[in-house]
Formats: sequence, C-alpha cells, structure tokens
Amino acid sequence: MTRYTAYMKVAVSIPDDLYEEADRVAVGRGMNRSALYSRALRLLLAEEEGEALTKMIDATCDGQDREDLAGVTRADLIDTESWEW
Repeated sequence: MTRYTAYMKVAVSIPDDLYEEADRVAVGRGMNRSALYSRALRLLLAEEEGEALTKMIDATCDGQDREDLAGVTRADLIDTESWEW
C-alpha cells in the first residue's frame, strides 16, 4: 500500500549564518524549522502576488484616457501615492 502525505521534503542550501539566525527565530517563536521556512515562503509568495496585482493596476491606469475624469482621478491618486487600501 502506498502512503501519500500533504508535505514535500526538499533539500536546499543556505549560508550558515542564515541557517543559525533562522534556527534562533524558530526557537524563539516556538516553531520548528519546517514551520518557519513554510511561513517565510508563504509571505514571499504573497508579496510577489501583491507586486503582480500592483503592476496590473498600474497598467490599467496607464491605459486610461486623460480626458476621462474618473480615469484621471484614479491615475492621479496612484501617481501621488495619496491613497491606501
């Protein structure tokens, strides 16, 4: 009988100082290395998705006709960074 798990084991190489610092953080947070590395990777991937979304929004606003008041307002808010999510 074959047994499947929801986890994939991988081997990666990282600098010794990074490994030691990650170990300290994991111990300090009461988590194992796998949990720490999984969390760090999820945060990085979420950041990447956010950057992709920002690029899509920027491309949409760049394509707005400047005669279109609503389009100008959206583009101007983004250009001045005077808006928040």
